[in-house]
Amino acid sequence: MQLRETLWFDPTMMFVGGHWQKPGCDGLIPVEDPSTGEQVGAIGRASGQDVDLAVQAAETARAGDWGRMAAAERGRVLARMSQIVLARAEDLALIESGDVGKPMNQARNDAVALARYLEFYAGAADKLHGTTIPYQPGFTVYTLREPHGVTGHIIPWNYPMQILGRSVGAALAMGNACVLKPAEDASLSSLAFAAIAEEAGLPAGALNVVTGYGAEVGAALSVHPGVHHLSFTGSVATGRRIQAAAAGNVVPVTLELGGKSPHIVFDDVDLEPALPVLVGACMQAAGQTCSAASRVLVQRGIYSDVRDRMADIYARLEVGPAAENCDLGPLVSAKQKRIVAEYIELGRRELAVAAEGRIRDDAPAGGHYVAPILFADVPPDHRLAQEEIFGPVQVLIPFDDEEDAIRIANGTEYGLVAGVWTRDGGRQMRMARRLDAGQVFINNYGAGGGVELPFGGVGRSGHGREKGFEALYGFSRLKTVTALHG
Repeated sequence: MQLRETLWFDPTMMFVGGHWQKPGCDGLIPVEDPSTGEQVGAIGRASGQDVDLAVQAAETARAGDWGRMAAAERGRVLARMSQIVLARAEDLALIESGDVGKPMNQARNDAVALARYLEFYAGAADKLHGTTIPYQPGFTVYTLREPHGVTGHIIPWNYPMQILGRSVGAALAMGNACVLKPAEDASLSSLAFAAIAEEAGLPAGALNVVTGYGAEVGAALSVHPGVHHLSFTGSVATGRRIQAAAAGNVVPVTLELGGKSPHIVFDDVDLEPALPVLVGACMQAAGQTCSAASRVLVQRGIYSDVRDRMADIYARLEVGPAAENCDLGPLVSAKQKRIVAEYIELGRRELAVAAEGRIRDDAPAGGHYVAPILFADVPPDHRLAQEEIFGPVQVLIPFDDEEDAIRIANGTEYGLVAGVWTRDGGRQMRMARRLDAGQVFINNYGAGGGVELPFGGVGRSGHGREKGFEALYGFSRLKTVTALHG
């Protein structure tokens, strides 16, 4: 089925105040199929004036039906959205696959994950409680959790459904009204989400989706004085700009800015179940994942064995069109392919190639395909071991002992996720405490997405937490009430 045949909404429209309307700018932004490089549609190009309309609509909703709605009823609306997502999961997967280039089996998982986020936050909407505080005699003191008001959400192109679910879902559960700006490279699933919200009966203005370029729409949303909290997932450079813009209005920001996450493999590990995870944790979404475990640190006693066995897996990896359900699909754009290709060429000049996958012979010539590649014996300070590549590139680094592993693992500017592979319980605890990372997985990686598990980083990986109840805390503000009654 062609992508345009899957859409049940007009992608050239934006969704503001409960209505589909034409953006103010002339012209459209092309939608490209990463598997072929061909244009398959277009989205609307909004302006700063459109952002202003969306923020006004969100404020009206916050002061009106949505803001007055009981928490339990908010949860019921989110639950209806979750059920509609599941009913339309195949359509959503086709949209995500065609827009982003993700293999269909991965896109289906993302649709189910979106439904799960909505389900989780539907159940949590009326369960975030305040506290009472013992104080002086004659006083009763308690706290309230209240929504910020209007929240802005700027999401990337690699996991649009999942990231809007964990961001917008949590914000709506707390009673905020949202303005969502999806990436111009992948806006279709966000527009589909708006159509689902409308069908589920979400009050007008509680969710607004404005498509367009980051320099126009994203920048306008970041500086808008009517936005009370910003959530951004993307690059460090853009995150800095958004945080600086938000500082002008003195509003909080949640930033998830990527990583250079390590697997740390000790010589007592059971390699058989570990090996596919070591590779898969980097190859998911063709390496275009903020939490991709792109560094594999291996204790020297088993280094050669791990290298050879990982090389065997790499040699079997196949890249092809999204619809073919290969191990990897294309990268999202020609620009991203150029960036990754430059890193690979640098690696070929300066490092040892341990193994490569292959691009299918029948892959369209215009698609943005990059064969996965594994580099061995990589110095910890090499660019490929320090910089986020956002492609199917993984490096192997030997280490001697725990101290050496900690030094290497913590030796980047990022701190998002880490994986520790060892049977030694004491070592597991020591490593978990000493790693500079927002999440540490022991003898696993990712835990299947983990909607319930707080997610976020330290250092250049950003600050604030998404997922789980922690996200609800971030999308709320605390009020302390002190009553003197004698």
